[in-house]
Amino acid sequence: MSEVSGFISSDNDDITATQSWQALAAHQPHVFAMHLREVFVVDPKRGSELTVDVGDLHIDYSKHRVLRETLELLMSLAREAGLEDLREDMFTGRHINTSEDRAVLHTALRLPADAQLTVDGQDVVHDVHEVLTAMGEFTDRVRSGEWTGYTGKAITDVVNIGIGGSDLGPAMVYQALRHYVDGPRCHFVSNVDPADLVGTLATLDAETTLFIIASKTFGTLETLTNAAAARTWLLEQLGTDSADAVAKHFVAVSTNADKVSAFGIDTANMFGFWDWVGGRYSVDSAIGLSVMAAVGKDRFAEFLSGFHAVDEHFRTQPLERNAPVILGLIGLWYTNFWDMQSRVVLPYSNDMARFAAYLQQLTMESNGKSVTAHGHHVTTDTGEIFWGEPGTNGQHAFYQLLHQGTRVVPSDFIGFARPTDDIVDADAGSMHDLLMSNYFAQTKVLAFGKTADEIAAEGVDPHVVAHKVMPGNRPSTSILAPELTPSVIGQLIALYEHQVFVEGMIWGINPFDQWGVELGKTSAKELLDVITAPEPPAPQADSSTDNLVRWYRHHRGRQA
Repeated sequence: MSEVSGFISSDNDDITATQSWQALAAHQPHVFAMHLREVFVVDPKRGSELTVDVGDLHIDYSKHRVLRETLELLMSLAREAGLEDLREDMFTGRHINTSEDRAVLHTALRLPADAQLTVDGQDVVHDVHEVLTAMGEFTDRVRSGEWTGYTGKAITDVVNIGIGGSDLGPAMVYQALRHYVDGPRCHFVSNVDPADLVGTLATLDAETTLFIIASKTFGTLETLTNAAAARTWLLEQLGTDSADAVAKHFVAVSTNADKVSAFGIDTANMFGFWDWVGGRYSVDSAIGLSVMAAVGKDRFAEFLSGFHAVDEHFRTQPLERNAPVILGLIGLWYTNFWDMQSRVVLPYSNDMARFAAYLQQLTMESNGKSVTAHGHHVTTDTGEIFWGEPGTNGQHAFYQLLHQGTRVVPSDFIGFARPTDDIVDADAGSMHDLLMSNYFAQTKVLAFGKTADEIAAEGVDPHVVAHKVMPGNRPSTSILAPELTPSVIGQLIALYEHQVFVEGMIWGINPFDQWGVELGKTSAKELLDVITAPEPPAPQADSSTDNLVRWYRHHRGRQA
């Protein structure tokens, strides 16, 4: 196994025992005693100085419950944990995925063709661009109509069948880039619930539909079950059992040529990726084939360039001016020193409606760990709970809790200067301006609130004053970009990818494995036979499962 640098290289991996951690713990009560109103009075320039720009993104972190001293202490913690060395280890391909003895090279997926990176004897850049070239050639044929289905008709619809990282990424990006779609319509099927596949296929014509089966091992149960059902549907609709029909309507994103071929897919139409790409980091790999089909290879290249811009910033900028470092450390500050357990992501763009769902997997599958990279039990909380909705929908749902609830939830607001769509009324003005006025108002009110004295001065009934108090002191990050483009969505994804890295490395955990999802899969396979067998089921390990299985079998008309 390759040695790695920094804090996780040591068996003494208790970050809470470091001097920097203890200094932050001693500092926290001082910050806790200050309201953001006071903080802005004491430090009036923070609104213009506690900002950072990366690529097209302007990031304001001034409304966080951090002082300049807090930031200095957080940077000391990062350095004591060896973050800078670990960052370089990732970019150069050292095996920082310690439990699987693998490099972590999602950043290589967006390197330019003239870059140089050899890892474990492989020319990584050459391999990446070989796949990108094949993807471009294939999607060009689909988009131009040169590639046709079994009956000679051009492809109008693409169905991506995958789950987890093979679904959440491309589905989110496709929706976000709605205005750039000039190729086939894309649809995404992930759930093994048959309603997902049946509902999607009901709107499609088999003669003009292409299926992308996205599974690295070509063994994911949900994906292969849906793929087999889609193949049956296709052959029934076309009225044939010809292997040629499957080959003309199915392609694969996988590394398992034998299983792909056995399914009936021509391996010439199999697009691969590598074990150093985790599923939740793979939307910019061949997993993004559906996105490339929809927007074209040139737009997809812009998407990759957005990632790369943030990668370069993260790799080269000093910690004090490094956007992912600052935001990741602030997230850790709240998690470990304030017991704030979740972060809400609020894109003021309806096209980004799936962004929070995408981040849930990226962040929670990565940092939802209870042992360190060396297998020791962690000594502090790890992993932020991510959730969210686009504005202004959330304002009429859960913002009540954000503003006046007893739980403080740090918020990430994402907005754009120029809209993808706008409606301008002579009297009401621009709807996008109205949307963004809500964006700015929410971050302001969350931070500064409104006191009882201010409310009473407005003549409000004394019995109602307490109910209208807005305590403020609720932290938020404001992220702005000129507009939602392929490059910008790549930048946003990379911004959060690297925050995950920052937090994981300081906690001393491995953000790049996901053993926690495996046991449930194994148990599901065992229980499938139990709930479907013709004879009454044998007792399971517990009375709850026994009774639930019997209830289910009874209502399925099977012997309980």
